[in-house]
Amino acid sequence: MSAMLRTVNRVLLALAGLVLLVAGGSVLAIGLGASPPSWWLHEGRHDVLVSAADRTRWRDEGWFWPTVIAVLALLVLLSLWWLSAQLRRRRLAEVLVATGDGEGALLRGRAMEDVLAGEAETLDGVERAQAALRGRRTTPRARVDLALAPDATPSDALHRFSSEVLTHARDSAGLASLPATVRLRGVRHRAERVS
Repeated sequence: MSAMLRTVNRVLLALAGLVLLVAGGSVLAIGLGASPPSWWLHEGRHDVLVSAADRTRWRDEGWFWPTVIAVLALLVLLSLWWLSAQLRRRRLAEVLVATGDGEGALLRGRAMEDVLAGEAETLDGVERAQAALRGRRTTPRARVDLALAPDATPSDALHRFSSEVLTHARDSAGLASLPATVRLRGVRHRAERVS
Protein backbone atom coordinates (compact mmCIF):
# COMPACT_ATOMS: atom_id res chain seq x y z
CA MET A 1 0.00 0.00 0.00
CA SER A 2 2.77 2.45 0.88
CA ALA A 3 4.56 1.88 -2.44
CA MET A 4 1.33 2.51 -4.30
CA LEU A 5 0.68 5.64 -2.25
CA ARG A 6 4.19 6.93 -2.95
CA THR A 7 3.61 6.39 -6.68
CA VAL A 8 0.23 8.16 -6.57
CA ASN A 9 1.78 11.07 -4.67
CA ARG A 10 4.60 11.44 -7.19
CA VAL A 11 2.28 11.23 -10.20
CA LEU A 12 -0.17 13.77 -8.73
CA LEU A 13 2.64 16.12 -7.77
CA ALA A 14 4.23 15.84 -11.22
CA LEU A 15 0.91 16.45 -13.01
CA ALA A 16 0.01 19.41 -10.79
CA GLY A 17 3.47 20.89 -11.28
CA LEU A 18 3.34 20.42 -15.04
CA VAL A 19 -0.12 22.02 -15.35
CA LEU A 20 0.88 24.97 -13.17
CA LEU A 21 4.16 25.43 -15.01
CA VAL A 22 2.55 25.38 -18.47
CA ALA A 23 -0.42 27.58 -17.52
CA GLY A 24 1.57 30.06 -15.46
CA GLY A 25 4.44 30.19 -17.92
CA SER A 26 2.14 30.82 -20.87
CA VAL A 27 0.22 33.58 -19.05
CA LEU A 28 3.51 35.20 -18.03
CA ALA A 29 5.02 34.92 -21.52
CA ILE A 30 1.92 36.37 -23.20
CA GLY A 31 1.69 39.11 -20.56
CA LEU A 32 5.29 40.07 -21.35
CA GLY A 33 4.45 40.41 -25.04
CA ALA A 34 5.10 36.99 -26.62
CA SER A 35 2.74 36.08 -29.42
CA PRO A 36 0.82 32.85 -28.70
CA PRO A 37 0.01 30.19 -31.31
CA SER A 38 -3.40 30.44 -32.99
CA TRP A 39 -4.83 27.45 -31.06
CA TRP A 40 -3.91 28.78 -27.61
CA LEU A 41 -6.46 29.73 -24.92
CA HIS A 42 -6.01 33.50 -25.11
CA GLU A 43 -4.78 35.72 -27.88
CA GLY A 44 -2.96 38.66 -26.35
CA ARG A 45 -1.97 40.59 -23.26
CA HIS A 46 -5.41 42.19 -22.80
CA ASP A 47 -7.40 39.00 -23.44
CA VAL A 48 -9.01 37.12 -20.52
CA LEU A 49 -8.57 33.40 -19.99
CA VAL A 50 -12.30 32.62 -19.66
CA SER A 51 -14.70 35.07 -21.27
CA ALA A 52 -18.23 35.84 -20.03
CA ALA A 53 -19.68 33.94 -23.01
CA ASP A 54 -17.59 30.84 -22.15
CA ARG A 55 -18.65 30.99 -18.50
CA THR A 56 -22.38 31.15 -19.29
CA ARG A 57 -22.56 29.01 -22.44
CA TRP A 58 -23.87 25.77 -20.84
CA ARG A 59 -25.76 27.24 -17.89
CA ASP A 60 -29.24 26.70 -19.39
CA GLU A 61 -28.60 23.08 -20.39
CA GLY A 62 -30.25 20.44 -18.16
CA TRP A 63 -27.14 18.27 -17.86
CA PHE A 64 -24.72 21.06 -16.93
CA TRP A 65 -25.32 21.53 -13.18
CA PRO A 66 -25.65 17.81 -12.31
CA THR A 67 -22.38 17.18 -14.17
CA VAL A 68 -20.61 20.04 -12.39
CA ILE A 69 -21.87 18.84 -8.99
CA ALA A 70 -20.90 15.21 -9.73
CA VAL A 71 -17.37 16.17 -10.84
CA LEU A 72 -16.86 18.41 -7.80
CA ALA A 73 -18.20 15.70 -5.46
CA LEU A 74 -15.82 13.18 -7.02
CA LEU A 75 -12.90 15.58 -6.56
CA VAL A 76 -13.85 16.11 -2.91
CA LEU A 77 -14.08 12.34 -2.30
CA LEU A 78 -10.73 11.69 -3.98
CA SER A 79 -9.14 14.50 -1.98
CA LEU A 80 -10.52 13.09 1.28
CA TRP A 81 -9.25 9.59 0.38
CA TRP A 82 -5.81 10.99 -0.39
CA LEU A 83 -5.73 13.01 2.85
CA SER A 84 -6.81 10.04 4.98
CA ALA A 85 -4.18 7.86 3.28
CA GLN A 86 -1.52 10.45 4.11
CA LEU A 87 -2.52 10.58 7.76
CA ARG A 88 -2.99 6.81 8.11
CA ARG A 89 0.37 5.76 6.74
CA ARG A 90 2.49 7.49 9.36
CA ARG A 91 5.05 5.16 10.85
CA LEU A 92 6.65 5.52 14.21
CA ALA A 93 10.06 7.16 13.79
CA GLU A 94 11.48 6.17 17.18
CA VAL A 95 10.72 4.11 20.26
CA LEU A 96 11.67 5.20 23.78
CA VAL A 97 13.64 2.38 25.41
CA ALA A 98 13.73 2.26 29.20
CA THR A 99 17.38 2.11 30.30
CA GLY A 100 16.79 2.15 34.06
CA ASP A 101 18.57 5.45 34.69
CA GLY A 102 15.45 7.58 34.27
CA GLU A 103 16.61 9.07 30.98
CA GLY A 104 15.86 6.38 28.41
CA ALA A 105 17.28 5.92 24.95
CA LEU A 106 15.76 6.33 21.52
CA LEU A 107 15.61 3.35 19.17
CA ARG A 108 14.87 3.95 15.50
CA GLY A 109 11.44 2.60 14.63
CA ARG A 110 12.71 1.27 11.30
CA ALA A 111 15.40 -0.75 13.10
CA MET A 112 12.83 -2.35 15.40
CA GLU A 113 10.60 -3.11 12.40
CA ASP A 114 13.50 -4.80 10.61
CA VAL A 115 14.32 -6.91 13.67
CA LEU A 116 10.68 -7.96 14.10
CA ALA A 117 10.44 -8.95 10.44
CA GLY A 118 13.83 -10.68 10.44
CA GLU A 119 13.07 -12.78 13.52
CA ALA A 120 9.62 -13.66 12.19
CA GLU A 121 11.19 -14.97 8.97
CA THR A 122 13.29 -17.42 10.99
CA LEU A 123 10.15 -19.18 12.27
CA ASP A 124 9.16 -22.45 10.65
CA GLY A 125 6.54 -21.94 7.96
CA VAL A 126 7.07 -18.18 7.55
CA GLU A 127 8.35 -17.30 4.08
CA ARG A 128 8.32 -13.49 4.34
CA ALA A 129 7.43 -10.93 6.98
CA GLN A 130 6.86 -7.20 7.08
CA ALA A 131 6.43 -5.08 10.19
CA ALA A 132 5.33 -1.50 10.78
CA LEU A 133 5.21 0.40 14.06
CA ARG A 134 2.53 2.96 14.83
CA GLY A 135 1.33 4.79 17.91
CA ARG A 136 3.45 6.82 20.32
CA ARG A 137 7.10 6.30 21.06
CA THR A 138 6.29 5.27 24.65
CA THR A 139 3.41 2.95 23.63
CA PRO A 140 4.10 1.55 20.15
CA ARG A 141 1.78 -0.83 18.30
CA ALA A 142 3.00 -3.29 15.69
CA ARG A 143 1.30 -4.31 12.47
CA VAL A 144 2.86 -7.44 11.03
CA ASP A 145 2.18 -9.26 7.77
CA LEU A 146 3.29 -12.88 7.67
CA ALA A 147 3.41 -14.78 4.38
CA LEU A 148 3.10 -18.47 5.25
CA ALA A 149 4.45 -21.43 3.33
CA PRO A 150 1.87 -23.84 1.85
CA ASP A 151 2.58 -26.49 4.50
CA ALA A 152 2.53 -24.10 7.48
CA THR A 153 -0.08 -24.24 10.23
CA PRO A 154 -1.38 -20.70 10.78
CA SER A 155 -2.18 -21.20 14.48
CA ASP A 156 1.34 -22.53 15.18
CA ALA A 157 2.97 -19.66 13.30
CA LEU A 158 0.86 -17.09 15.13
CA HIS A 159 1.52 -18.69 18.53
CA ARG A 160 5.27 -18.84 17.98
CA PHE A 161 5.34 -15.27 16.67
CA SER A 162 3.51 -13.89 19.69
CA SER A 163 5.29 -16.02 22.30
CA GLU A 164 8.82 -15.74 20.87
CA VAL A 165 9.33 -12.83 18.49
CA LEU A 166 6.93 -10.32 20.00
CA THR A 167 7.94 -11.15 23.56
CA HIS A 168 11.63 -10.82 22.67
CA ALA A 169 11.04 -7.42 21.01
CA ARG A 170 8.98 -6.17 23.95
CA ASP A 171 11.55 -7.31 26.53
CA SER A 172 14.53 -5.98 24.54
CA ALA A 173 12.97 -2.53 24.26
CA GLY A 174 11.87 -2.54 27.92
CA LEU A 175 8.24 -1.94 26.99
CA ALA A 176 5.38 -2.77 29.32
CA SER A 177 3.37 -4.06 26.36
CA LEU A 178 3.65 -4.31 22.60
CA PRO A 179 0.23 -4.93 21.09
CA ALA A 180 0.32 -6.30 17.57
CA THR A 181 -2.06 -6.87 14.71
CA VAL A 182 -0.91 -9.85 12.68
CA ARG A 183 -2.18 -10.54 9.19
CA LEU A 184 -1.55 -14.03 7.85
CA ARG A 185 -1.63 -14.91 4.18
CA GLY A 186 -0.51 -17.85 2.15
CA VAL A 187 2.26 -17.75 -0.40
CA ARG A 188 1.11 -18.72 -3.87
CA HIS A 189 2.80 -21.75 -5.25
CA ARG A 190 2.62 -23.85 -8.35
CA ALA A 191 0.62 -27.03 -8.27
CA GLU A 192 2.70 -30.14 -7.83
CA ARG A 193 2.53 -32.91 -10.40
CA VAL A 194 1.42 -36.30 -9.21
CA SER A 195 2.76 -39.22 -11.20
